[in-house]
Amino acid sequence: MDFIRVRASDDGAETISWWTGDVYGWRRDDGPHHLFGFEGVNVARAVQADDGWRLLAREAAAYLDPVTREIIDVWDNPFTGTAVEVQHVFNDPVNQRLGGHPVPVTAVGEQVVFNVDVRLAYPSPLKVADYPDHSAGDTYRAMELFQFFVSARDLESGAASVPCAFSWCRVSPWLPWMAMGQREGALVYHCRGGKTAEVPERLARHVGEHFLHAPDTWSAPNMTSWTAFAARARG
Repeated sequence: MDFIRVRASDDGAETISWWTGDVYGWRRDDGPHHLFGFEGVNVARAVQADDGWRLLAREAAAYLDPVTREIIDVWDNPFTGTAVEVQHVFNDPVNQRLGGHPVPVTAVGEQVVFNVDVRLAYPSPLKVADYPDHSAGDTYRAMELFQFFVSARDLESGAASVPCAFSWCRVSPWLPWMAMGQREGALVYHCRGGKTAEVPERLARHVGEHFLHAPDTWSAPNMTSWTAFAARARG
């Protein structure tokens, strides 16, 4: 499966994906507002299973001041006028099953583009009744839109891992730690990145050694910013 070599490596080796970008917020007749910068890393290992491929991964990311690009730990929410503690991303695991459906591919000159659109709608781990200040609704609805760009020559080489760059757009509800309650509006993440051999030093220090290596075995369920918030709230 070509996409395994694009997203990871078909020989079981770890692959590092790094990204950087920005997060915008908008409400009806208000915005868009440039709220954060965003930088992160995903480390993954692809393993073959009876039902296809499994991607074993964990990822971490930091929210940044949109101007200085420094990592922030407190954010002044312009919508509520309240300072809140930033909860950065430390998701372990973020595993996937791959191979059930073909990934759409488009040839663009000497490049090949793999397109992955993920539409999400499922019961939120943060029910409004339990988390009125931190839940946008009882159903989590979001989209994760990926495009992976690779050289046709690299893809034809047969290499276990194919160099790639990618773009990522995410449309999601307000983050729980923003304490937006049920205010209407949404976030848009717009990021770009690619496979890399080395994580930038500042980000490596922020995420720690654990998040610079992929899991060795499959585990579930996956962690998200919503489940992490709920776990932290429970103590």
